[in-house]
Amino acid sequence: MSKTNNRQKKPIILSFLFALAGLVTSLSIQAQTATYPVKPIKLIAPVAAGGGLDNIARAVAEKLSRSIGQPVIVENMGGSGAIASQATAKAPADGYTLMIAYVGTHGTNPAIRRLPYDAIKDFTPIGMIGATPNVLIINPDLPIKNFKEFVDYAKKNPAKLSYGSAGPGTFTHLGMEQLKLAAGIFMVHVPYRGIGPAYTDLLAGQTQAMLPTLFAALPYLNTNRVRGLAVTGAKRNPAAPNIPTFKELGFNGFDGQQWYGVVGPANLPPTIVTKLNAELNKVLALPDFSEKMSSEAMTLMPMTPPQFGNYIKEDIARWAKVAKDRHIELE
Repeated sequence: MSKTNNRQKKPIILSFLFALAGLVTSLSIQAQTATYPVKPIKLIAPVAAGGGLDNIARAVAEKLSRSIGQPVIVENMGGSGAIASQATAKAPADGYTLMIAYVGTHGTNPAIRRLPYDAIKDFTPIGMIGATPNVLIINPDLPIKNFKEFVDYAKKNPAKLSYGSAGPGTFTHLGMEQLKLAAGIFMVHVPYRGIGPAYTDLLAGQTQAMLPTLFAALPYLNTNRVRGLAVTGAKRNPAAPNIPTFKELGFNGFDGQQWYGVVGPANLPPTIVTKLNAELNKVLALPDFSEKMSSEAMTLMPMTPPQFGNYIKEDIARWAKVAKDRHIELE
């Protein structure tokens, strides 16, 4: 056999071997996804243990464990969501590492900060869990009974009002800046390290207003320690039916909510994504799960993966616009 013929055959053999390797890999992936899951799944909660997000993660994990026949183990990671998001993005795309994404990790922070992850490209959206609105609350000692009186008072007394937030760039900050712009009012921003200290000063009268989640505000609203004036979202929340939406009051665009969903690393196999989405939506349909989430002022929002992915993109765009309009940029 001539050297020329040998040279011609080598590319053909190599092409065959590459094709064979690709076929073996494809069959291996299909076999893995067909039997998925075959071992415990880690569900990362991007917060320290305790609190609303952790409670949601554990409730979802418990129901998913029963549904899919494998343990779903919650792992807490603090650090404003960045550490958890990085860990999830770098995990193998095999469906055994998931994360509870929320408005902080995939909404407000990507809109205004330089992050060590891309909230769109580095993740696979699996499904939405639900959302709780944020509520404009004030210290009840103010001579204000409703939202209109609040705006009028703020315009007449521009130096007398300040609002607290859970920190720069959080929903509690950006939402109030959005309100200031829409209503044409001025308030001083007082950032805190978390919502707890912000509540302390609001109750003491050191600040006058805040925009926390409705769930966090309910104990104070129910004991008349704060007064609720308006909620975000498309409709009134059953947990506080007497508080109107911003839209009812003539202010459009206040649709932002404290939302929660499930994501995985980028490039998860479609069959795994489809299965996880179906199982998650089964959990949302369970009466006892729905009742538990309702007690936390959450509206469940089942979505397909593409719908959830679009929701994330729209939420980032929403807060990026607020940040641009208010000249807010954080490192």
